[in-house]
Order: sequence, then C-alpha cells, then structure tokens
Amino acid sequence: MQVQNPFPLSRDELLTVYRQMRTIREFEERLHIDFGRGDIPGFVHLYAGEEATAAGIMHHLNDGDRIASTHRGHGHCIAKGVDVVGMMKEIYGKKGGSCNGKGGSMHIADLSRGMMGANGILGAGGPLICGAALAAKYRNKGEVGICFFGDGASNQGTILESMNLAGVWNLPVIFVVENNGYAESTSRDYGTAVDSYVDRAAGFGLPGVTVDGTDFFAVHEAAGAVIKRAREGGGPSLLECKMVRYFGHFEGDAQTYRAPGELDDIRANHNCLKILGDQLTAAGIISQSELTKIDEEVMVLIEHSVKEAKAAPFPTLADLTTDVYINY
Repeated sequence: MQVQNPFPLSRDELLTVYRQMRTIREFEERLHIDFGRGDIPGFVHLYAGEEATAAGIMHHLNDGDRIASTHRGHGHCIAKGVDVVGMMKEIYGKKGGSCNGKGGSMHIADLSRGMMGANGILGAGGPLICGAALAAKYRNKGEVGICFFGDGASNQGTILESMNLAGVWNLPVIFVVENNGYAESTSRDYGTAVDSYVDRAAGFGLPGVTVDGTDFFAVHEAAGAVIKRAREGGGPSLLECKMVRYFGHFEGDAQTYRAPGELDDIRANHNCLKILGDQLTAAGIISQSELTKIDEEVMVLIEHSVKEAKAAPFPTLADLTTDVYINY
C-alpha cells in the first residue's frame, strides 16, 4: 500500500532538501576541524545549526532571484546552488575558487546563481538588495531579492534605511532576520529594545512574520507566502527566523557568554536536520536507510572538495590585478 505524502513537496524534492541541509552541515563541521588544524587562512564564521532557514527560503528561488548574504554565508551559498568544490577552494584561498581564491570565506559570490556575495560589513546587504530589487522591478519578470541579516545587524542604520526605502519604492524584497540569539557575544534580549522584529518592520509599513527557524516546513511555508506576495507586486516584507548556531560567532570564539549546558542542549534538542529526518521517516515516505545513504554520499563530496582545495595552486602575483574591473 502506497503511503500518502502529507508534505507540500514531492518525495524527490524532500530528498533534495535533506541532501542540501546535510551538505551545509558537513561542510561546516569539516571547516571547523580544518580551521582548528591551521589549514585555512583568514576568518571563518560557521552556519551549522541554521540549515533549515537557508533551505526553506531558497527552495522558492531560482537563478534570477538575488540574495545578499552575511559574514555567515556558507549555508546561503550552498542552498542557492553555488558549487561546493569551488567554495572549498575559495575558503582555502586557491585558484579555481568561487572568486579565484581572492575573497575567502566572507566574500563568496556567484552571480550566475543569484548569489550577490557574502559580506564582512554588518548590515551591508540591505542597500545592495534594494538595488537588485529595483532592477528586478524594472525588468518585470517576477524576480525577488532576499536580504539576510542577523539580530545584531538589525540595529544597523543601513538595514533600517533599506527597509524604509523598500517600502517607499514598493520593492520586491524580503528582509530575513536570522535571529540566533546573539549579536557576536551580546544577547539579543540585552541589545534590542523590541521583543519582535515584526514590530520594528511595522514601523516602516512592512508586514512581517516570525517562525521557528529550525523547522524546515515552517520556514518553507512562511517564505513561500512572502515571496509570492513580492513576485506579484505586493512589495517588501520581513521574515524573522528564530534559530540556533552550533559554533561561536567566529572560529576561535571561547563562547564564555553561553550558559552552562547551553551548547549541549542546542545539539540535543534543536537539531534541524534531525527534526526534518524524523518528520520524513515518521510519515513513512522516506526510510532511514535512504537518509543514511545521502549522509554517506555527502561525506564523500566534502572529502573530495577538501582534497581538490588542498591540491589547487594559490593565486600568483600576476593574478593580483585581474578581476578588479568589469567591462559592460
């Protein structure tokens, strides 16, 4: 007897979503290890624990839709379809990387996928996505822009000004607050006056909604509604995703601001991958063995990407002045 699928995605789509989230998780877990070994140059901020938000939103997007990311952008890149091997080479600072090894972890971009770039400047994605959304509005093809930012960046003037501008110009933009509870080491409750970012959006005339960012289906449903609204000319909105991060603000963060046992609780009770896997297997449409097979295949991919990155050459001095300007 065939089991009825209770979810809004097909079985193949659900397997793809799980693979995507598992890829983000293992990519970040491997970076945590390799950075600790001293293999990776520069600064690294990991997205592990937040996978359901990236996957739930990006499932509604195509290559024509633009996203502006953050310093914690690896998950956004993978969910938007950026090549994993190219990303790993970029983080290792090697030729053949997403930006030819010149940007590193905080500056991965792929315009062919609509990934405008990760960004080391807090809140910088707001003005950028307003520009992309204005272009989309003029093209009139139903494209949208997504601006990701954290609870710390929500207090930046660039974000507030961008929400106001998007409202004035009725731009097809969704502002996504990835609220993981900390602005670096500052608790959200300590540094932000409002209880809900939806209240702040209302001050600019933007509708908003708050969802559990560890529940893929909750994010997927809410994102689908606001993205559809934007595509149809309904204007900007805000989506707050409450989530957790498994690691510190940056690799090397001692996390002394965490309460005793907090990290153990996060791993045990707020694992969005386990939540999704349990939902799929409980419904009887996907078996645990199928998920395990995906896990194993992803590990092979990550190992391959690391080997490729380590074997690739570094940029040369002659590469220093390339990729600086673009000719139109």
